[in-house]
Amino acid sequence: MRHTSLSDALRPTAGRVSQVVREREILRVAAALGGSDGEQAGAAARQSILKWAERRTGGQLPGAAWSHAEFDHLAGGRNCAVARIVDESLDVWAIRADVPDKTVAQRVWTTEAVVGRKPGHGSLFSLRLLVSSPESELQIEPAVPKFVHEIADSCGLYSGTKRLTSEPSVIWSEEDAKRLIDVLVDPDRVRPVFVLTTPDYSTDPYSTLLDPSPLARATIGLAEVVVLPARFTWALTERFGKRLSVFGGAARVYRPGFAEDANPYAGHELILAERLSGDENALRVSALLRQIAATESIRQLRLGQEVLSFSVVREQSLDAVRARLEAEGAADVVQLRAAHSQINKIKDDVRRLKEEQLWVLEEHKLAEDRAATAETQLRAASFRIQQLLEQLRVGGESPDINIQLPSLWDEFSDWCERNLVGRVLLSPRARREVKSPEFREVGTAARCLLWLANAYRDRRLEGGDGDLRVSVEPGIQNDRCGADSFRFDWQGKRNSVEWHIKNGGNTRDRSRCLRIYYFWDESSHQVVVASMPGHITTGAS
Repeated sequence: MRHTSLSDALRPTAGRVSQVVREREILRVAAALGGSDGEQAGAAARQSILKWAERRTGGQLPGAAWSHAEFDHLAGGRNCAVARIVDESLDVWAIRADVPDKTVAQRVWTTEAVVGRKPGHGSLFSLRLLVSSPESELQIEPAVPKFVHEIADSCGLYSGTKRLTSEPSVIWSEEDAKRLIDVLVDPDRVRPVFVLTTPDYSTDPYSTLLDPSPLARATIGLAEVVVLPARFTWALTERFGKRLSVFGGAARVYRPGFAEDANPYAGHELILAERLSGDENALRVSALLRQIAATESIRQLRLGQEVLSFSVVREQSLDAVRARLEAEGAADVVQLRAAHSQINKIKDDVRRLKEEQLWVLEEHKLAEDRAATAETQLRAASFRIQQLLEQLRVGGESPDINIQLPSLWDEFSDWCERNLVGRVLLSPRARREVKSPEFREVGTAARCLLWLANAYRDRRLEGGDGDLRVSVEPGIQNDRCGADSFRFDWQGKRNSVEWHIKNGGNTRDRSRCLRIYYFWDESSHQVVVASMPGHITTGAS
């Protein structure tokens, strides 16, 4: 007798079982409302949201809506509800609106908006856009609801002192370019900046290959869109180098956390002009940028902090109602009715949270898979690089035989990227230090890195432990750091930096003193330069 598994037994009924619906969060917005009168600004924002909700739900909202009181409006799947908390310490109004997608069956969009303030303070605004769907993959182009534009125009939306608008920013002067650089390296920035440059050949100095206006409208509150004319792109190149700048009609994403030592291959995407040519390509890139803006909003804005969920406001509102009824000595039947209402609404919130939790778990699994794939690819690339180097050696050639050494420190980081990839890597700290160091001999420092890329790395790959006290070239030694050893954080791990390349220069004269501190990264089979080219200051030095 053939035994079947439970899954085999259930397969005939699988077609009758409804697909799992998951609620996914698409984007978040958090901002302060403008105006000197916080109460008036809050009222105006609530009115804009209610008018939008009435249009989207396709039915007249109850009278309580327009007095900004709580209500539940059920209209055949186009549901809308408001919760509000008002006491002497705060005023928080929250709305949730569910609207079925016009073209995709079983897809339902949920918009949650919160307007709140403390007495004597301005009003704050937050937004969440979610979608419930059985689809395994969503083909959407994220965009903020239209009422965000209305609020931005009528009340004003602010992030700190900066007003959020649905128009792209345009760089008109060198001063504007410098302010843009300050924005890009601001460690407190939470929104990506999309910099669109104009082609060098364009007769219109403000004409970009990707239309910035629709992108700015779709991403208001999510990102800042900046038009950078060709004649001002030099400012970014001068500050960040070619690897991290943008020019020639290309576009670049500067994500939150960007700095001068950022890795150009890990975020901060560069989109070359070729990918923007033609309407179809431009639309594809615009969709990508909108997705990046939405994803970053979820990463940067914390739920329960900058952004509030409707369920949290409603639960606290229901708690306040029950407490008031109990304090007033309301009849048991009235209190029981209120408790039942709260239980039913909490059940609805729990259902939604379960759907969202399924999505979060799936996203976490996908992230783990992507990380594992990236690590595998890194190891494969490292192995392939070593194969190619070995083939060159077998053929009697050196990978660096025709290499041209850099003559300026401005060229040093780019030189390392081009010539030492897969063998020697400058840490972000080292990248900063080689921008304009006092040590003068650029070529000497480059030759020392070539020694690390070849003689030292080969020894490590052959099983050596790195205990290599040798002369790199006349007057320059590879030696232990001794009392100057230090700990260095690298990719989530703390490493001991115990070796350095040094010359015999006087450490008091930084222009002649060379020190290259490094360690071996076993996972990538690379030498990581922690600091160079000067003598570091430690507790022992």
